[in-house]
Amino acid sequence: MRLVHFIIATCCASLILVGQTPVKTPVSRKLDVVDTYFGVQVPDPYRWLEDDNSLDTKAWVKAQNDATYEYLASIPERGRIQERMTKIWNYERFSAPSKYGEYYFYSYNSGLQNQSVIYVTDKLAEKGRVLLDPNTLSQSGTIALSGMSFSNDGKYLAYSLSNAGSDWVVWKVRDVATGKDLADEIQWSKFSGASWVKDGSGFYYSRYDAPSSGDALTGVNKFQKVFFHKIGTPQTSDELVFERKDQSDWSFGAFVSEDGRWLFINQTEGTERKNRLFVKDLNKPDSDFLPLFNAFDASYGFLGNDGSTFYILTDHNAPRGRIIAVEANQPEPANWKEIIPQAQGRDVLAGASLFGNRLAVTWKIDVLNQVKIYDLKSGKLQRHIQRSNVGTLTGFSGKRSDTEVFFTFTSYNEPPTIYRYDIKSGKETLFRKPQVDMNPSDYEVKQDFYNSKDGTKIPIFIAYKKGIKLDGTNPTLLYGYGGFNSAATPGFSPANLVWMEMGGVYAVACIRGGDEYGKEWWEQGKRETKQNCFDDFIAAGEWLIRQKYTSTPKLAIHGGSNGGLLVGACLTQRPELFGAALPAVGVLDMLRYHKFTIGWAWQSDYMCSDTKDGFENLIKYSPLHNTVAGTKYPATLITTGDHDDRVVPAHSHKFTATLQVAQGGTAPILTRIETDAGHGAGKPTSKVIAERADMWAFLVKNLGMKLPEGF
Repeated sequence: MRLVHFIIATCCASLILVGQTPVKTPVSRKLDVVDTYFGVQVPDPYRWLEDDNSLDTKAWVKAQNDATYEYLASIPERGRIQERMTKIWNYERFSAPSKYGEYYFYSYNSGLQNQSVIYVTDKLAEKGRVLLDPNTLSQSGTIALSGMSFSNDGKYLAYSLSNAGSDWVVWKVRDVATGKDLADEIQWSKFSGASWVKDGSGFYYSRYDAPSSGDALTGVNKFQKVFFHKIGTPQTSDELVFERKDQSDWSFGAFVSEDGRWLFINQTEGTERKNRLFVKDLNKPDSDFLPLFNAFDASYGFLGNDGSTFYILTDHNAPRGRIIAVEANQPEPANWKEIIPQAQGRDVLAGASLFGNRLAVTWKIDVLNQVKIYDLKSGKLQRHIQRSNVGTLTGFSGKRSDTEVFFTFTSYNEPPTIYRYDIKSGKETLFRKPQVDMNPSDYEVKQDFYNSKDGTKIPIFIAYKKGIKLDGTNPTLLYGYGGFNSAATPGFSPANLVWMEMGGVYAVACIRGGDEYGKEWWEQGKRETKQNCFDDFIAAGEWLIRQKYTSTPKLAIHGGSNGGLLVGACLTQRPELFGAALPAVGVLDMLRYHKFTIGWAWQSDYMCSDTKDGFENLIKYSPLHNTVAGTKYPATLITTGDHDDRVVPAHSHKFTATLQVAQGGTAPILTRIETDAGHGAGKPTSKVIAERADMWAFLVKNLGMKLPEGF
């Protein structure tokens, strides 16, 4: 048998010198744990850190946090950074309103509220009243609103709450007129919405069996089921609507068509961009679910229907998307009617919605969105909505009877601005524009392109305060994601604005693995081709240096979740290229990621170490297994949450322990473990500001930044 050699942390504390300041990292106990994969022995000395309930793990977390916070507190600029970030963050934020029955519903945050508040009004021009304020549910703001679904008449709100960032949610039901909750409560739901039946008597939802004691945050989630909950009854009375006892890895989501006639079951397996779609005629309660698309050969998204004619967005024989009409009783491809064909070139039909008897289609053109309005029956183009600025258009969702719809535009220097669109006239008017303590014209936002290692042309967005010189001295933060068919598009962030105010350049590389150019772009950055993501990101750093935006001592990289894997892989593959690294909630142990919570579902992007091919591919880039003793790694701050049950914190813990002793240079290797926080969704505003201030302070010290006068 062969032995994979990688650095194993010793039992002594490590002392790292940063300038004249010693940084003492805590002891990480080492155990003699070795796994054998297809004849190859792989040590895993920090396996014990996978037990989030153990006293040893809790003590390790406290010791690491103590060392990190002591280090961060010693950075003089940190206080000013948090003060400015708090001021920037303190602006009114609205969501676009949605209408149900006679009511409009929207979310509102006055600025520094930990959680946004849900309002209801019967007049667009009036603020209305508070319907649901999550800030009243916990003093720390760690109970967050996770999902909402209104009954068609606007009488009821089904809403889900997440505690401390967990993916587990509890569903409740609120009477909109009284603002009071009913007795209804649903436990152990995860990765689920709620879809009401037409008469508002109940809704469909998905859930898992209750986990074993102590396994709520780490136990594997399989055998998802669909239930129907009738208002006014206990969860124990809920009707089991759909399950597959023979398919543990299939996930199910239920939704009802707008006309109330059809119940759909969307079936997925992992994160593969393919799904099955089954349908049941609710006018025939005793009828069975019939397969509409059952080959699991493409992506099929339901947009709406006219009777038994279904409008579907699909990439079947169209990797960049098209829209078809399908008859319920003749769903075979030979009978499909194409309404909007796949575009020529690289343009992607990225999304669509059906309202006011029109189709609003979002076209992604070199990553930037444009929206075109088409006649539903003929597919004829009626109107074109776009912006000249580099940014992102979103929204355009509504009902068939709507006469208005709302959309949002945002960019790196422009907070989300909401517009109202009159469907009949095609006139758009400004609805709400946030007032932020900034001047958008002070910033340059642009798109450029560079070539990756294999010659592939990659888009990159760059934003910075006007007046910088391209002399290689600018501190630069390069962000990337590159996975799961998710595009990196421009958007506003108070934290990133502060970074630019500090004199930093913010860059976003649109690497392969996302859907910037459709299904093929995703497939070029997953499984056997995952290394393309890392090559693309490394090439972005090299390009920024060649273009003299920055230089290695001034270049930092950042990404979260799959982006945390990206940063971890790049800092271990090319440690000499970067001055600092910020991997957040990262997938860093690629040999065991599938053994926790929903991790098994990511095999469609990553492969799996249970197979020989999967192991041989993953071991090549797994950040945990590619640290090398004595290597000079860049300054690294690894962030995670102690309640992260999406990417369990053991990934970050084990990588931290390994990298700390592997470090052959003087740069610090630290970890910041947020308490009562999860993967990121629903994190209180106060925690987000504190975390970002810590990250930027870490970069100030380790990139040798000098803050501008007056900052």
